[in-house]
Amino acid sequence: MSGNSVVIVGTQWGDEGKGKIVDLLTKDVSAVVRFQGGHNAGHTLVIDGQKTILHLVPSGILHSNVRCYIGNGVVVSLSALIEEINMLEESGVQVCDSLRISPACPLILPSHIALDKAREVAMGKQAIGTTGRGIGPAYEDKVARRSLKVGDLYRFDTLEEKLKIVLEYHNFLLEHYYHEAPVSLEDTLQECRLAESRVLPMISDVGAELLVLRQQKKKILFEGAQGTLLDVDHGTYPYVTSSTTTAGAAATGAGVGPGDLDRFMGITKAYTTRVGSGPFPTELNDEIGRHMAVTGKEFGATTGRARRCGWLDSVALKRAVQLNSLTSLCVTKLDVLDGLETVKICTGYSLDGDLIVEDMDPNGGLADAIEGCRPQYTELPGWRDTHGITEYNSLPENAKNYLKQIEILAGIPIEVISTGPGREQTIILKNPLG
Repeated sequence: MSGNSVVIVGTQWGDEGKGKIVDLLTKDVSAVVRFQGGHNAGHTLVIDGQKTILHLVPSGILHSNVRCYIGNGVVVSLSALIEEINMLEESGVQVCDSLRISPACPLILPSHIALDKAREVAMGKQAIGTTGRGIGPAYEDKVARRSLKVGDLYRFDTLEEKLKIVLEYHNFLLEHYYHEAPVSLEDTLQECRLAESRVLPMISDVGAELLVLRQQKKKILFEGAQGTLLDVDHGTYPYVTSSTTTAGAAATGAGVGPGDLDRFMGITKAYTTRVGSGPFPTELNDEIGRHMAVTGKEFGATTGRARRCGWLDSVALKRAVQLNSLTSLCVTKLDVLDGLETVKICTGYSLDGDLIVEDMDPNGGLADAIEGCRPQYTELPGWRDTHGITEYNSLPENAKNYLKQIEILAGIPIEVISTGPGREQTIILKNPLG
């Protein structure tokens, strides 16, 4: 089955290669929509050898005939947005012609960033390992109903009054709880003034525009950030992000109904990585883990932090399939495993000698369920070279067998296989957009 809309989400702890796949599929759509997260996301595109790293702007922006939307579920740093727009325009991309931003997007203020960093320092060894970009505090203000929104730029007189109230609260915390310097009201207003003329022409009712496209039978791609295991409700809490990273957020974060979402593709690496703190059952602190890190260039696109690496975890992958109603998979970075004598897939956990496979959530949280667990593996023979292969039949038989095993364990088909960072280094078995 194919459909006019596809939701792309990560099935692991983020960094699965969603940006490349969104860019690849964008040639078949009229619109690409970001629906959650902020500039803590890092989507890397490699086209004709040239690398572009995006944080807020949807990964379809390099296609001139596609409209790109930032939905209301995204928290927006004005300075980061302008910096990204400038970077793209300097390389010849006409961003302002293509990008539209929901007025309901909460703003990330400099005080949010200050609070984020101060909190991580105060937590010491218990720190979550955030990017320090103010994402969490911005979402907290959204839920507490004190956010400033992108639409407030229309009304600068009332924006200043709202900002005074928010900063009074933020600075009280910074000075009296974290013992850090306060954030200047005037500096924050200046950031808003500098962004006003650039952002106002791009503000639009995103949900209404998507409805029109849907009525016209146009194809729409919804682009998730981070990954399922970082979901604030269903991930390895508290070592998670502050937004809903699963597919259900595409509806609420873009302003469409659940019935407007037709298919759901999950992106998974051929192995597993994680940035920051938190449980990671299949983590490898050995030569193979280092091979994955070096060969896969496993450094965060947003922060540059080294990623922790380990074998593919099919138990967590199956949970991601369930949580997102996934209809297909895309496996990325298959080539990173080239040259290994054997490869492993985690097919279960053991705790105190007892095998745990299905019951991943006994205590109401994924982190509780896998903390202290030991992975149980299925071992398969390795292969020599898959890098850059674009035809499935050209893959080594052992690589095909590995992919078939993933399909069996996940319970859904693999439709796309990435064999390198370039747009062209891809095997498309079936286009989810038909």
